[in-house]
Amino acid sequence: MVDRERDERRERRERERSLPPPTGRERRARLDQPMVPRRSILPEYDPEAFGRLSERIARFLGTGRFIVWMTVTIVMWVVWNTTAPQQLRFDEYPFIFLTLMLSLQASYAAPLILLAQNRQDDRDRVNLEQDRKRNERSIADTEYLTREVAALRMGLGEVATRDWIRSELQELLKELEQRGAVEPSPERER
Repeated sequence: MVDRERDERRERRERERSLPPPTGRERRARLDQPMVPRRSILPEYDPEAFGRLSERIARFLGTGRFIVWMTVTIVMWVVWNTTAPQQLRFDEYPFIFLTLMLSLQASYAAPLILLAQNRQDDRDRVNLEQDRKRNERSIADTEYLTREVAALRMGLGEVATRDWIRSELQELLKELEQRGAVEPSPERER
């Protein structure tokens, strides 16, 4: 009976802890539970998607196609505003509006290009780290194999090779022939 009551009290405390705090009173945040996300008045965006978009824009800004389109646009702008009838011109000779548009384009292009470069630097840093680790493993493997080959060579230095055994047998055969224990073979005399 006592165990059951204690278990019920424990379960009730756990339920109370998991319930949101009553309105008007803030409760201390628990470290073992995720925080409830707050509503933000700022628009939310995916930084990865924004980064990919900035890379695409920066890639386009670095192409000849962009230079051609920009040149065609500027030439058409200047030609229209110098040759069109007076009432259809929207930017007279000092072309202040054209200057404003080019400044606006440059003010957006520069940060997008920098963002794309930063992302590329991050990728390069990760690739460099992976290459460094791969090189360290290759060096360690090469050193291990070098030690193994050296150990095999040292072991082979103590092993009787075919040529050594042949030379030893020939010497023994000569000794036996000199003692007269074995008759000389006709093949050896050639």
